[in-house]
Amino acid sequence: MPLLQHIMDVDLEKLALHRIVPCLLNCGFFYLDDFLGDLIGHCVLDQVKELHDSGLLHDGQLAGGWSGVSRRHIRGDKIAWVSGTEEGCEAISFFLSLIDKLVTVCMAQLGKTNIRERSKAMVACYPGNGTGYVKHVDNPNADGRCVTCIYYLNKNWDAKEHGGILRIFPEGKSYVADIEPIFDRLLFFWSDRRNPHEVQPSYSMRYAITVWYFDAEERAEAKRRFRDLTASSQERSTP
Repeated sequence: MPLLQHIMDVDLEKLALHRIVPCLLNCGFFYLDDFLGDLIGHCVLDQVKELHDSGLLHDGQLAGGWSGVSRRHIRGDKIAWVSGTEEGCEAISFFLSLIDKLVTVCMAQLGKTNIRERSKAMVACYPGNGTGYVKHVDNPNADGRCVTCIYYLNKNWDAKEHGGILRIFPEGKSYVADIEPIFDRLLFFWSDRRNPHEVQPSYSMRYAITVWYFDAEERAEAKRRFRDLTASSQERSTP
């Protein structure tokens, strides 16, 4: 193993064991500044801006339960799903490889060794027109999402002027946690009902990358329920 890779792996393990795991256990969330450093962080930002400028970001979709409500009143972001293997996404791919390693170490220490997959990366932009995302839970119905990871890419962000704060309402706590979406900040939190959260209105272009890690057993059960529901619907619609 090259020396640089070994040093990187050791640093990631220390970060996971000494900082991320204790915070997830005690608070349910954790954030870290200066994760990739200025140079690599800028490379990721440039690739995200290129996706945006190329017209590849589209309106974020709403899950069930919002019928009759304007999408813009619920969430105002534009998104694209990226695997990291696409041409021009090399820095995003590097970022994903690092957080994969972090989550693997964390989950082993948390006794959650059944996390074997994650979503693609959701590249998101709030266009700065005062839209946000109302209070919600990422995984309210046991769809398999276990950990939410968000990486922010906003240089010179001033929350007083630009808004865009992610506010977490930790379950059973007497406080809220306000996370400003500043450049090179990495955030982890549990995806289930322990962490309702909202994105407050943004008045400047706001970029982020979000990834969800799946509990394998819960994910498999969610897929089974979906297959059963689909089969049942098809049977009812057959003349």
